[in-house]
Amino acid sequence: MEHDETARLERLAGPEGTALLDRLAGTDRSGAAALRIGTALRRAHDAGLVADAMALAELRDRATAKFTRAGSMWFTRAGLEQASSEVIARHRAARYAGLGRLVDLCCGIGGDALALAAGREVTGVDTDPVHLWMARRNVAVHGGALRTVRCDVREADLSGADGAFVDPARRSSGGRMRSGDSEPPLEWCVGLTTRTDAVGVKAAPGIDHTVAPPGWELEFIALGRDLKEAALWSPALACSRSRASVLDADGTAHVLTGEPDPEDGDTGVPVVEPGRWLLDPNPAVTRAGLVTALADRTGTSRIDRRIAFLTAEDEPPGTPFARTLRVLDSRPWDQKRLPRLLRELGIGAVDVRRRGLAGDVDALTRKLRGRGPRRATVVMTRVEDRPWGLVCVDP
Repeated sequence: MEHDETARLERLAGPEGTALLDRLAGTDRSGAAALRIGTALRRAHDAGLVADAMALAELRDRATAKFTRAGSMWFTRAGLEQASSEVIARHRAARYAGLGRLVDLCCGIGGDALALAAGREVTGVDTDPVHLWMARRNVAVHGGALRTVRCDVREADLSGADGAFVDPARRSSGGRMRSGDSEPPLEWCVGLTTRTDAVGVKAAPGIDHTVAPPGWELEFIALGRDLKEAALWSPALACSRSRASVLDADGTAHVLTGEPDPEDGDTGVPVVEPGRWLLDPNPAVTRAGLVTALADRTGTSRIDRRIAFLTAEDEPPGTPFARTLRVLDSRPWDQKRLPRLLRELGIGAVDVRRRGLAGDVDALTRKLRGRGPRRATVVMTRVEDRPWGLVCVDP
């Protein structure tokens, strides 16, 4: 069965398959168009080869959101879903600067290996022969070379390696990822330091802070305001206890580090009623527990000990770590009065941000949508443990 799958890939990579993929690239294959194209191609080519080519062409289209050279890469559906974007992979690979020989455990289709292999000798380890086949070619597309080993990562030879990166399969359903929510388990992954000092572990953004051993760093990574994933870094690679990294589309990284806020919210940051400005921290900042670090950097205060919104009377300095909003109205939460208030302010389109209050955001957004020319953000939150509402606009 495995031989059959790799044989199909080799055929797809051959002259006939390459010609088919070139023909499909950039074509509209939505709806009925896919049926028409498939029917036409099957008149001149084997039906199985056409099906494989069309499936890969669809995955390459989807992968353009993650990879700059997606049109030449190889994917399975599962491999693409689990792969990090190229921007994040290159950001993480920078941690291994100065190290020459790395092992990429659970390498999948090579999404991380293509970044790790830039100027380094990298070995990719996985149990899936199809993914290993793809990983070698995907790394080559990006100008690197990848040696691959097919085995259980627990049996991988790390002798001579300067460091290791592991992307365990995650079993979390989207909640708090704990130590047993991956395969191999996180305990095994962090235990790699007994074999090589420099270890990085990819994790879900819902990872529990308590799984990071003493001396390790827990990093939360966002593309813009979209929190994507987390990473654990061993003491040899760690720079702090907690880190929030906000990446621009071009890969520029904005980094905030520090000790995470205590769970009881007693951070020493002043707590005041909302002023004329509101800062909505990036999700990477809130997950990293670095709201206090952001408050110190921007000279802002909290509106509640347990709520991540920050506030100021004077316009705070611009920051990549938060969205800055100008407050038009601030008062105890009154949902019945809110539609009339929005009409008076000339608000039409609304976004609803909820933090600390229960409520159906989508239903409230539909209910508050009006006809005015202005767009606003309606904030549902708590101020000193009281339900509170704010109407804000972008400055």
